[in-house]
This record gives sequence, C-alpha cells and structure tokens, in this order.
Amino acid sequence: MARRKKGRDISGILLLDKPLGFSSNGVLQRVKRLFNANKAGHTGALDPLASGMLPICLGEATKFSGYLLDANKCYVATCKLGETTTTGDAEGEVVQQRPVAVYDTQVMAQMIERFSGEIEQVPPMYSALKHKGQPLYKLARKGEEVERKPRCITIYNLEILRYEGDELDIRVHSSKGTYIRTLAEDIGEFLGCGAHLTALHREWVAGYKEFPMVSLELVEQLAEQGLNQLDTHLLPMETALKNFPQVELDADASFYICRGQQVLVANSPGSGLLRLYSHKKAFLGLGEVQSDGRIAPKRLVSSAE
Repeated sequence: MARRKKGRDISGILLLDKPLGFSSNGVLQRVKRLFNANKAGHTGALDPLASGMLPICLGEATKFSGYLLDANKCYVATCKLGETTTTGDAEGEVVQQRPVAVYDTQVMAQMIERFSGEIEQVPPMYSALKHKGQPLYKLARKGEEVERKPRCITIYNLEILRYEGDELDIRVHSSKGTYIRTLAEDIGEFLGCGAHLTALHREWVAGYKEFPMVSLELVEQLAEQGLNQLDTHLLPMETALKNFPQVELDADASFYICRGQQVLVANSPGSGLLRLYSHKKAFLGLGEVQSDGRIAPKRLVSSAE
C-alpha cells in the first residue's frame, strides 16, 4: 500500500523574513506545519544570528528550489574590527585581539577594490560543506581542521554603509556560495586588525528584490484565521524561474510533453532551459532545448495537464 500523504497539496513560495535566534530548518518546519503542507524546503540557510529573506518552497515549488539556491543575494552585515573568533562570527570565542587604526577613505576604497569582482574565498570550517561525508562544522566542534580549497565567487557590489570606531557596516551583493563571515574575516586581515561578523541581514534574493517579506509572527497570526488567509501570501512557483524564457505549447504539444515526450515548437529559443505553459496558460514546468531544436521535459509539476 502506498503511504498516505500528510498535509495539503499546496504549492507556492513564501518570502519569509526569518527572525533572529531561529535556525532556518526550525522556521521551515514551523511554516510547513502552519500551512499544513505535505512538502516544504528552504533555499539557502541563514544562521540563527542572521535574519532576512528566506524563500520557503511548498509542495511542487520544491522541485525548483535549486534555482533559488544558485541565485545572487544581497546582505547587510556588521563587522566588529579588532577581534577574530573561532567561528568567524559572534557565536565563537575570541582568539585574537589587535588594535584598530583609523582607516581613511583611501584605505577603505582600496579595501572595496580588493574585494570586488571575482575573488577567491576559502570556505570556513564552521560550514555545512562536507569532508569525507562529515559536515565541516562537526569536525570543527571536535577541534579538527581540514584543508579547504579556495572557491571562486563574485562580489558584484560592496558598499560601506557606516564606519564608526571598531564597527563597519557593509552591503554585499554577491554570487552563490559566498560566505559573508569569511568576507568579514578577510576584510579584517586586509585592514590588519582582524574582524568577525556580529550581525547579518539578507535583504533580497535575486528575482524577489521588489517583493515584500512576511514575518513569522504574521504567518502565525494568519494561521489562526484559516488556511485561505495564509495562501494569499504565497507567490506562484514559477517566479523562481523568471530568468528563463517562456514558451506556450499548443494542445498537442502540452499533451505529449506531459507524457515525457519531446516536442517541436515553432519560434522557440534555440538553446537552454524554458518555462513551459500549456495552451490554457497553466504552468507545466521546465523544458530544455535539444540539439535538434526539440524541447524535452526537464522538471514538470505533477498538476501538469
């Protein structure tokens, strides 16, 4: 016998403003329960000490969460100059203290130039990356350290918002895989005083910059009024794929692609991934253009016609 699903077949994306003090998985499970959803996943964890935009995918939207994981993101961070910690943030123990000089605009301009564009970054030990199947943070808690290869990331924009004494506020628009804790540490080393992260807020995830976030408190309040009130705050799942061209299929093409077959569509793009819609304007999922110009299904939603 097939296992009965627990929860509703509700699909969409909630732009949660994650509060401080909660793990990303903790708020994910709470949102899933409040929506009574049968499936849920988040798109890029925020540490308990971080707040801000955490897109939560419900139901069929989880099929496309990886595209949000790969999206550019923008953060506002506070760096405490003069102190380095075991974890690179305020949760760790202070391991070194150094005097903080008064850095003039020229030094700060040099710092911005140094950390702009494509740069290499060594992932921190306190991260979820794995070494021989073990998350690095578990090894770090045992006092172990393993070699990590530098990774290429891109800082599209680095801006100083405030610099007072031993505190430096920055706004960072960066590519996927960027560790803001590591950036804070690297900035501290560039300035010669060391630094660690004391606050982090994710302002937006690419594709959702203009969309308002919903607080966990509001989600809990709406849940008391009924599921219909909650559902009005869900964005369509295809908003995660806005960067891909849209193609509308006729009735025959819709029928065949939903059964796993490739179809030929006039005037479709010559390559890449596509958002597929039926002749009835229903979102079907993702397709991919093949070398012969036909479109093959890549990731379809179960509600596809």
